Amino acid sequence: MTATTTGTEGAPRTYEVRTYGCQMNVHDSERIAGLLESAGYVRAPEGEIADVIVFNTCAVRENADNRLYGNLGHLRPIKMARKGMQIAVGGCLAQKDRSEIIRRAPWVDVVFGTHNIGSLPALLERARVAQEAQVEIKEALETFPSTLPTKRESVYAAWVAISVGCNNTCTFCIVPSLRGKERDRRPGDILSEIRALVAEGVIEVTLLGQNVNTYGVEFGDRQAFSKLLRACGEIEGLERVRFTSPHPAAFTDDVIAAMAETPNVMPSLHMPLQSGSDRILRAMRRSYRAERFLGILERVRAAIPDAAISTDIIVGFPGETEEDFQRTCEVVREARFAHAFTFQYSIRPGTPAAAMENQVPKEVVQDRYDRLIALQEQISWEENKAQVGRTVEVLIAEGEGRKDDRTQRISGRAADYRLVHVAPVDARPGDMVTAEVTYAAPHHLVADKVLAVRRTRAGDAWEARQGTARWREVVNLGMPTIGRPPAPASAPACPSGH
Repeated sequence: MTATTTGTEGAPRTYEVRTYGCQMNVHDSERIAGLLESAGYVRAPEGEIADVIVFNTCAVRENADNRLYGNLGHLRPIKMARKGMQIAVGGCLAQKDRSEIIRRAPWVDVVFGTHNIGSLPALLERARVAQEAQVEIKEALETFPSTLPTKRESVYAAWVAISVGCNNTCTFCIVPSLRGKERDRRPGDILSEIRALVAEGVIEVTLLGQNVNTYGVEFGDRQAFSKLLRACGEIEGLERVRFTSPHPAAFTDDVIAAMAETPNVMPSLHMPLQSGSDRILRAMRRSYRAERFLGILERVRAAIPDAAISTDIIVGFPGETEEDFQRTCEVVREARFAHAFTFQYSIRPGTPAAAMENQVPKEVVQDRYDRLIALQEQISWEENKAQVGRTVEVLIAEGEGRKDDRTQRISGRAADYRLVHVAPVDARPGDMVTAEVTYAAPHHLVADKVLAVRRTRAGDAWEARQGTARWREVVNLGMPTIGRPPAPASAPACPSGH
């Protein structure tokens, strides 16, 4: 064992990865963990301070920098008192702020960007030997991240990146400047990775891309994504396929047909709306309009009647009027989303929207946000109530049901991605439970009438990893939960008129 990974008493050095942001960041953190373990580090036991703490940051979430620097400040006295401890900062905020991080937090040892994750172990060693901070930010991707070692949090469900980067120029988004232009993996490489995962016990994969349905643009095949979905349908042992996030402007009928005709592609779709106002969509530089968006949903539901559709919405974009907001409410009523992730617009330095006139006052944004949340809560509740009495097959998960210990239930996701809490049965994470839905809340279902339990290879793999250990909380592989409020106590507050 090298000096890099050996502690003061000869024990392996420990690490912890703290992740902020989107699913792409969660998957990048699995790669960071894989790289560190390949270099000889071991994950720090729960509750212990690690020898190396890595922050994988996000530049999109509100107050992302304040959150990072607050955490770094908390660690400063700990690091000063702990010989050999190292702190590294990577991800989108590192790509954006670069040496600013060292200026504001000079006790940080390593800063690395989104394009050179693979450099982390070497940078940690250089910082240790040189006794000074190492900042390395690459402007272009060095190695496709999926070629790096990966320490996956789940043995039954896995992220699979099919592309990185983004070719769009949305005025509110800084991601293209941090992740670069879209780069696509070859289909054979993707399918090989999925087959290898299935051989290890995985039964569900989620295909990841900044704009997942533009996959193929780099090698000139406009139907590459639908072909990839159909190819996933031919992989024996792969029970569930999901993908996130598509872009409405590039969402084509061949993808809808592939979803409908490929049995293991799940009847769930996350389709970001952002705004229901065509005027605001133009200002956002979103190359579709509300009518096209609703048309996509109509065609999806015609082909897949039980599809559950979710979305993202930004409230209070610069220049948004009450009339624009009401148009968003109208689209939400017509779309009947199963759930929506709603965000209050806030300025992101470096984006075109940050310099726009007519920034909406905070109190107005908050009022609209509250009204839209109340409307969507009511719709989500109504849509979930329609599930009562239906039979669902639930892939049992760990970390999904935060109250499971208290309620003596187990939890997981139905085929349409609804969260379901199931009456206690002898099922492991990775197993499938068929049950009848007996109760509905806005953001979850309860299925107390269990009809069958199917033990799976994935459950066997989970058991093999855990041995006889109790379930432990891991990274939630679901969508972000930012913006989810309590259940509504009354009717929607968003008026039906203008």
